Amino acid sequence: MALSRFGIAASAALIVAGAELLTGTGIATAQDRPASPAGAAATQIGGYFDPRSGYVNGGWIEVRYGRPLRRGRDIFGPPDFIAFLNDGAPVWRAGANLTTRLITELPLVIDETRLEPGEYTMFIQLGPERWILIVSRWPAQERYDYHDRTALFGAYGYTPDKDVLRTDMTLQPLPMSFEQLSWQFLDVTPEGGRLALFWDRQMASVPFQVAPRQAGETDE
Repeated sequence: MALSRFGIAASAALIVAGAELLTGTGIATAQDRPASPAGAAATQIGGYFDPRSGYVNGGWIEVRYGRPLRRGRDIFGPPDFIAFLNDGAPVWRAGANLTTRLITELPLVIDETRLEPGEYTMFIQLGPERWILIVSRWPAQERYDYHDRTALFGAYGYTPDKDVLRTDMTLQPLPMSFEQLSWQFLDVTPEGGRLALFWDRQMASVPFQVAPRQAGETDE
């Protein structure tokens, strides 16, 4: 019986996969896997869920970041943890490698400051007892480019002149240890929620709300 085009393609793929297994080229190695994989967290707010139509009249909020692993280390306990996490930058990138980005389709309010829809970068100014979340207009580099002084990779080259807001984070010790750094949205309602970072035995969070409608503003 003649093979279909799909059957020919599938057979070819199996042959290639078998050859890769025999040669070892198809097996992921430690060298192939990034030490701090990229990650994302997202939620939809500002609307409501309809069983037929899905989420209606709302918008997405997303955080994109690098996700370092604890790997048996005490992250926040040593006296030099701030210098370790800043890694030569003036503030912490609140992740690994990549600049942490906040992307929102809706206007938000954090600590009485309105954030218009768009993309922002986020950093944390660490202290022994006080962490300050920084939301900035600094653009983020997708890949490190030493010659590009108009955008940041991680927090290297950060300056406060593009800050949109700075606000204290609520710090809370955790009864368990988070192996991989994670940004999450907590206690989400149609009106807002909390944006939280988890790592090791620490959680740091800030509340946010959907911004109230301004005078003359209407749905598109």
